Amino acid sequence: MAAQEEFFAGIPKIPYLPGAGPGDVMCFKHYNAEEVLMGRKMEDWLRFSVCYWHSFCGTGADPFGFQTLHRPWNKGTPMESAKRRLCAAFEFFTKLGVKYYTFHDRDMAPEGSTLKESNRNLDEVTDLALQLQNQTGVKVLWVTCNLFAHPRYMNGAATNPDCHVLAYAGAQVKKGLDIAKKLGAENFVFWGGREGFLSIHNTDVATELKHMANFFKMALEYKEKIGLKCQLLIEPKPKEPCKHQYDYDAMSVIGFLKHYGLESHFKLNIEPNHTTLAGHSYEHDIVMASAFGMLGSVDSNTGSPDLGWDTDQFPMDIRNTTLVMKTIIEQGGLQPGGLNFDAKVHRESTDLEDLFIAHIGAMDAFARGLRNAVRIIEDGIITGMVKERYSSFSHGLGQKVKDGSATLEEMEAFIEQNGEPKVTSGKQEKYESIFNHYI
Repeated sequence: MAAQEEFFAGIPKIPYLPGAGPGDVMCFKHYNAEEVLMGRKMEDWLRFSVCYWHSFCGTGADPFGFQTLHRPWNKGTPMESAKRRLCAAFEFFTKLGVKYYTFHDRDMAPEGSTLKESNRNLDEVTDLALQLQNQTGVKVLWVTCNLFAHPRYMNGAATNPDCHVLAYAGAQVKKGLDIAKKLGAENFVFWGGREGFLSIHNTDVATELKHMANFFKMALEYKEKIGLKCQLLIEPKPKEPCKHQYDYDAMSVIGFLKHYGLESHFKLNIEPNHTTLAGHSYEHDIVMASAFGMLGSVDSNTGSPDLGWDTDQFPMDIRNTTLVMKTIIEQGGLQPGGLNFDAKVHRESTDLEDLFIAHIGAMDAFARGLRNAVRIIEDGIITGMVKERYSSFSHGLGQKVKDGSATLEEMEAFIEQNGEPKVTSGKQEKYESIFNHYI
């Protein structure tokens, strides 16, 4: 591979052109990285990241059709292809103007016939990754280990009934943490796609949950042992590939972490497409995780509500991005997490420029969401209405309820003195109308 090989020839660095027309799709019309909103640059509020697996390893194949995406970097031996892919990715990052990327260990380098060979492959390719990071300033938002694709993990990794398999998963995570430290990753993600069950008849749920908790504790201990300064994240998903996944949704994971005393060491990486698969609204798990101080990062994508599987589409809905950014602003930002585009172009979108168009559109959608959220918060209309709605808890008996000092006897005495409460409108339509004003 020539040192100066260009994979996206003819595509310059993507400019910000706010006056561009609707057909101008190779420029940002809303994302202005240096623009300051509420005392922070837009790029620092959004902290965009490109995911490696969909954008550079994806083939367009699905259960009903063969590969449609034939990429110029997929040439040569597996290791040669891995290095070409990495160079193509960094060209893409720099032309797009994104400062972070994410990857699975097995996206970065091919798996060998032994753990030792796999680790050697990973060392060699991440040497190049580190060199490219130093040259471009692009950083790793998070690393994760693929503990679901290989047949050894068909019955789970951390929850596998065979300790031999669990040990292999542990060895793989150990190396993953080493790589995270080597590359300066700001987060490390656990997604348990096989941590669950297909049949309850052959499953000891209590044992598997305890083993999973102990697996996380081992990872935490090793992270601290090697001095890795990053945030640990768990990514919920209710199903697929398992019939039932233990990390079902945000509240399931929060409950699990609190039960096993891990809540101060882990936060959540929320993927809205997973949230809707769990039967919740797009923003539900982001809001719930944030309410408990557990929102660490977001895999920014969307699904098709009419489908029952994970489609990993690029997020283009301004309502959704506004709700997400309102929550992020209200909690003070996502750092050290970010907005990672765990999204793929449709298998019919086969041109290389489609990768750019998809990311640009999603980045603009979140930039618009950010601006909308800032206006909502600065205007304070909705905030003031919500505050007024709960105003009875700012004094008297309500204040005691809020402080946790009220008693049931006081509840009874209050009703005897004040009688039946009046019915108060929730004004839902008013809130929705006001919200739509900003969209």
